[in-house]
Amino acid sequence: TGKLGPAVAPAPATGLGSGAKAGARLWEGDGDTAQGSAASLPCELGCWARVQSFCVSLLKVPLMFGFLYLFVCSLDVLSSAFQLAGGKVAGDIFKDNAILSNPVAGLVVGILVTVLVQSSSTSTSIIVSMVSSGLLEVRSAIPIIMGSNIGTSVTNTIVALMQAGDRSEFKRAFAGATVHDCFNWLSVLVLLPLEVVSGYLHHVTHLVVATFNIRSGKDAPDLLKIITEPFTKLIIQLDKSVITGIATGDESLRNRSLIRIWCGPATPQMATVGLGPPTNCTSPGHCSTKGIEVLHNITRKKCEHLFTDTPLPDLAVGLVLLAGSLVVLCTCLILLVKLLNSLLKGQVAKAIQKVINTDLPHPLSWLTGYFAMMVGAGMTFVVQSSSVFTSAITPLIGLGVISIERAYPLTLGSNIGTTTTAILAALASPGDKLASSFQIALCHFFFNISGILLWYPLPFTRLPIRMAKALGERTAKYRWFAVLYLIICFLLLPSLIFGISMAGWRALVGVGAPFLGLLFFVGLVNALQAHSPGRLPKWLQTWDFLPAWMHSLQPLDRVITQATLCCTDRCRSPEGWEEPEGAPRDKARLGLDNPALSYPEEMPSPGTRVGSPRPLPHGATRL
Repeated sequence: TGKLGPAVAPAPATGLGSGAKAGARLWEGDGDTAQGSAASLPCELGCWARVQSFCVSLLKVPLMFGFLYLFVCSLDVLSSAFQLAGGKVAGDIFKDNAILSNPVAGLVVGILVTVLVQSSSTSTSIIVSMVSSGLLEVRSAIPIIMGSNIGTSVTNTIVALMQAGDRSEFKRAFAGATVHDCFNWLSVLVLLPLEVVSGYLHHVTHLVVATFNIRSGKDAPDLLKIITEPFTKLIIQLDKSVITGIATGDESLRNRSLIRIWCGPATPQMATVGLGPPTNCTSPGHCSTKGIEVLHNITRKKCEHLFTDTPLPDLAVGLVLLAGSLVVLCTCLILLVKLLNSLLKGQVAKAIQKVINTDLPHPLSWLTGYFAMMVGAGMTFVVQSSSVFTSAITPLIGLGVISIERAYPLTLGSNIGTTTTAILAALASPGDKLASSFQIALCHFFFNISGILLWYPLPFTRLPIRMAKALGERTAKYRWFAVLYLIICFLLLPSLIFGISMAGWRALVGVGAPFLGLLFFVGLVNALQAHSPGRLPKWLQTWDFLPAWMHSLQPLDRVITQATLCCTDRCRSPEGWEEPEGAPRDKARLGLDNPALSYPEEMPSPGTRVGSPRPLPHGATRL
């Protein structure tokens, strides 16, 4: 027709047009199928990711229990290491009855010995053995029991140091650990003078023993050791009777090693099958073969642990075990905290926090703390160690899962639960000494009950919580303060008190009374400065009139920082060490914040660097 354009041939009547339409429909259908596949692919990937995440979470649970098992075993080996390093020294300290007759010296002996052997159960069992053998009177043993109560709290304080990498976790963990220390020290400050003046613990326990018809029982059941002993006995086995024997005056045990070489009697098959005749008979009644000893017709099997045939002395073995157990302890604790952080996320953490930290319904809300005490006492009775229980909940306190208000009654209940060890050990004493042994074990129980009556029933009497929070805040700001606290509270201060007490009552009263008076005055002024400063003179409303080193740790912090400059991050950032800003937000997102231990006064202002007292210059921009 003269028009340019492509000529379109008409579709033949053979159905090509309908085929094109079908092809178009098929193309459209393929598009729908492709879109459906693309839509279903993320769903399948999301479902697979959820299944994978669920499987990983399931795998984390047995891993967590495995690390917890190794953590508890490392605590047991740590106790053995301390006993190897200082067990005989502890026995020598207990042996001097002239020292133990001084109540203050007895208190310090209880602290130092329990720190040396890292077990209040061991130290109280030694005390019960000395009372049952008649070497120690009940009245003289009471201050030692009080001291062992203080010394046992050092373990969970050491465990809290492992969470020093995060300031907020460290603040909570250290506060949760030191609430035990504060309770024990406050109880001793009140109850030891009361006992010296009136002897109330001695009289109350004497009445209880006279009232009941007590029969001899068995040793304390080692329920936890049923689980941990198969592993720990492969590492080390100790003969704890050596420490008790030295304490009770058996000089023949002084040169004997604490490391157990010969264990229980061998089975008849082991004694007779495949051994052949004895190869070494040093006397008619004493023959031995490889791994088997026959002593006066009593067959004994040689122990199987790492240090059975070691030529090393006890001190060297103790130091090796101390280093190894601390490495395992730190590793397990770090991995436990990471696993708990990954498991306790969001709603899970909030649900667990709500269950643990929520009070009972309104009419019974005042019973919540006492119920927590029963739980703590029951758990400690099961594991037969307050150190293990309090050390196990310390990481949970650091993560914010358990508030310090809930950890406090759990710790008090643990204090009660650990007294069952001494009570059951006392029931195994000989009949003529059973009453005295049971009485001193009851003194441990009533001491803890008296402390609870002093520092728990009324909210304003719960001073240990406020003291522990202050210590946690101070430690979060100056992390080295935790180590200084341990050295002062468990070594320097007890040793100083011990030295002064040995100089006589006049020296002790002359030094102790002014010190306690000054301590009370400082505490009173601090309370008035915080709540009603108007009641104080103007010059006393702050401590600024004193030199800086007397009311602030900042000068000491500068000295320690300069001394350790090349070992800290200040080498790379000399203007101030800074905490990662994302950590608090991450904790809030994971639901691991603990509002019970938030310190608004410690949070930095927007223009202040964390860890540096100097504000940023005006208009400065943070890089």
